[in-house]
Amino acid sequence: MTRIPKHIGIIPDGNRRWALGQGLAKEDGYDHGISPGMELYRICRDLGVKELTFYGFTADNTKRPSKQRAAFSGACIKAVETLAKEDAELLVLGNTNSPMFPAELLPYTSRHTFGSGKIKINFLVNYSFEWDLGFHRGTFGPDMKSADVSRVDLIIRWGGRRRLSGFLPIQSVYSDMYVIDDYWPDFTPQHVQDAIAWYSKQDITLGG
Repeated sequence: MTRIPKHIGIIPDGNRRWALGQGLAKEDGYDHGISPGMELYRICRDLGVKELTFYGFTADNTKRPSKQRAAFSGACIKAVETLAKEDAELLVLGNTNSPMFPAELLPYTSRHTFGSGKIKINFLVNYSFEWDLGFHRGTFGPDMKSADVSRVDLIIRWGGRRRLSGFLPIQSVYSDMYVIDDYWPDFTPQHVQDAIAWYSKQDITLGG
């Protein structure tokens, strides 16, 4: 029988490489990731997934050229505002004290229920594990900013890279990771079906 993970983490990588392959500028790839994100959300909601975390952009991503920075910030704003029209308990997590955090997303930095709130959604924006864990001058702070986010069962990463890139280091400590070589804008429902089928075959012991 298929075992549905309670919490799935999504790393939607490959937007820039996809854009170059289409003969576009790198920054043109980000908007093409919004529709796949909504399709994936609806698939997970209908499957009974309880929680979903999207990796929007990291604090390190803001070091990219200004055109790319504006493009991925704009795509994240559109994605969050679209999700706010769905049935979700929505929370945006990231360093709001930085000028790189989109002001448009400030209203979403406390969790709100939209519609029936059928699925819990976390959206990481201007996120870094240092910010999350209060890491400063070699010590960790007393509070974890992502304390409202549960342990991640399955992480799915598009774009072929085999790394977490700082994704929720505490919650992902026992996550199973499934990598898809296709770029995120080339998302298909089969990607999710294959990932969950693979997850169903894993021996989940959590170290026990």
